Amino acid sequence: MGMSFGHLVILMVVILVVFGAGKLPGAMSDLAKGFKAFKDGMKEGEPSDKNH
Repeated sequence: MGMSFGHLVILMVVILVVFGAGKLPGAMSDLAKGFKAFKDGMKEGEPSDKNH
């Protein structure tokens, strides 16, 4: 059960309508920064010594 090509096209059209073509790069940049901060936060919570 995955997304078909048609679903992806519809999703992209909705995103373009909501954000507009001008704001889309900024929104994607903010989203990428959020994912990076989340990944960095997850790494900080891991124990440094994995042998024990």
